[in-house]
Amino acid sequence: MTAEPPQSPPAPALPEEVTARWQARFRAPRVSLPDWAEDAPQRSLYASDVSGVVEQYAWDRDTDTHRQITDRANGTLAATLTPDGETIWWFADTDGDEFGIWMTQPFTGGPDVVALPEVGSAYPAGLELGHTVTAVGRSTDDGSELWIAPAGGTPSVFYSSPDTAGVDALSRDDSLLVFSHSEHGDPRYPALRVLRTADLSLVADKWDGEGRGLHALSFSPSSGDQRLLVGHERRGREELLIWDVAAGTETELVLDLPGDVTAGWYPDGSALLVGHDHAARSELYRYDLASGSLEQLDTPRGVVRGATARPDGTVELAWSSAELPPVIRRADGPVVLAAPGEAPPAAYPVKDRWVPGPGGDVHALLVRPAGEGPFATAFLVHGGPESQDDDSYRARRAAYVDAGYAVVHVNYRGSTGYGSEWRDALTGRPGLTELEDVGAVYDALVAEGVVDPTRTILSGGSWGGFLTLLGLGTQPERWSAGIAEVPVADYLAAYEDEMEGLRAYDRALFGGSPEEVRDVYVRSSPITYVDAVAAPVLVVAGANDPRCPIRQIDNYLAALTERGKDHEVYRFDAGHGSLVIEETIRQVEVALSFALRHVKP
Repeated sequence: MTAEPPQSPPAPALPEEVTARWQARFRAPRVSLPDWAEDAPQRSLYASDVSGVVEQYAWDRDTDTHRQITDRANGTLAATLTPDGETIWWFADTDGDEFGIWMTQPFTGGPDVVALPEVGSAYPAGLELGHTVTAVGRSTDDGSELWIAPAGGTPSVFYSSPDTAGVDALSRDDSLLVFSHSEHGDPRYPALRVLRTADLSLVADKWDGEGRGLHALSFSPSSGDQRLLVGHERRGREELLIWDVAAGTETELVLDLPGDVTAGWYPDGSALLVGHDHAARSELYRYDLASGSLEQLDTPRGVVRGATARPDGTVELAWSSAELPPVIRRADGPVVLAAPGEAPPAAYPVKDRWVPGPGGDVHALLVRPAGEGPFATAFLVHGGPESQDDDSYRARRAAYVDAGYAVVHVNYRGSTGYGSEWRDALTGRPGLTELEDVGAVYDALVAEGVVDPTRTILSGGSWGGFLTLLGLGTQPERWSAGIAEVPVADYLAAYEDEMEGLRAYDRALFGGSPEEVRDVYVRSSPITYVDAVAAPVLVVAGANDPRCPIRQIDNYLAALTERGKDHEVYRFDAGHGSLVIEETIRQVEVALSFALRHVKP
């Protein structure tokens, strides 16, 4: 991998032990929560960076043998197993550009084969592997295509649309297929359609109306059982219902939990494994469908990144906290899977702050370094925007604290985990809305004596990078430096070059295309405010990024150059981030070097 490092004077050196500690958090190998085959649960699949690059691994639990199944320069992020456990499907893109094809490989090893040559390269839009049928979604600049392939038969398109659509769920007996679509005009709030796989005839449609999305989670694991678990947001937050597709009835599951919930089935179909997300932390519950009882599972305070119920009734989960590194364990305690080598060093606990903002109370997370404030502070804002910062282990956050900075995360309007109204509040005014909340937290922490207003960094990746550049131009009095990683920088050019799925999302978010509401895009575009940028800025950009394409970043950098603005750029040969650990470390080194030179901790 090649990169274009910024040409700049050396930064003040951190002590060797500090550098070793923050780098060790990135270099310590990790594993993901194992997936497993429905009919062969001893056969599992997981991702790991033990080789220095995120790749896919097969694990035979009976013999406890592990085998690396992919080996590519820029890593492999997506893979799954057929129900019988005989075949692995993995997605092959080019240098992180997310555009590619599905490949197959025998679980026990063998050659890689193009799974469905007829389907062709595209951005992935769902994959469902059955016993007798396969369904795959693809997205291109022309829109969405959904394909179905009977075992041994020829694949064919069963749905196409210029709008966003995706394959969602296949019943256990392969008789029913569910896909999501946005024929109603807004891909943020999809509707569901159920077809019979035998003849592709319509079984049912379900749509909750404008501003309310439906998400097909999974069919019952029992063959012949046509109950579908669905996520809905009829009461302003993510909740659950069971849709009996055959009977045409539905049952809402009203749980006495304050936050968003999602779920999966226990393998016998008698209960649900419920994940509850509230105020940047998560919990697990077992919900018994017959009695309606809800039993909390024993997980420490922190974040469950994923969980699965095994056929023997045990629950496996991926857990971490801001202080303690990730672990793959059973809910009753034992570690299930660990990467070889030393565990990463512990990090720093986060403290909650609730701050009054223009749209309601804003939840922020704070980490203080040693010593007395006010502190030089890095506001690390998350991407998405439909995402959140939480009480999970973050090596990047800890690196800034190791370097002497306080760190603040802001779950601004647009973040998930605080209800539908909060998530959707930026519609029609993206970027500027979120920055109002960042500014409210900034002002409150300055008033508390935590943040030194003369030593502040604004930084983020993807949507967080967009907010960074927009914040430097619209709030120049607040920021001493900015670090924008894979950002949207020129929204009009970004719209022209990004993948079609993101264009559809932007049209919904902005209220139309640039041809229809050009002023809204211009108002929210960082390049509009480049004249006002006063702080030095570092931009980190991926050469093959389909989400925040390189041309629009180059436009912004050229505008900075024309105006003589202090800036640096680091380019890397991958897409929307890197799966190569040493490249990630290099990017953090560049960011810390820039921060230390411009904002003394």
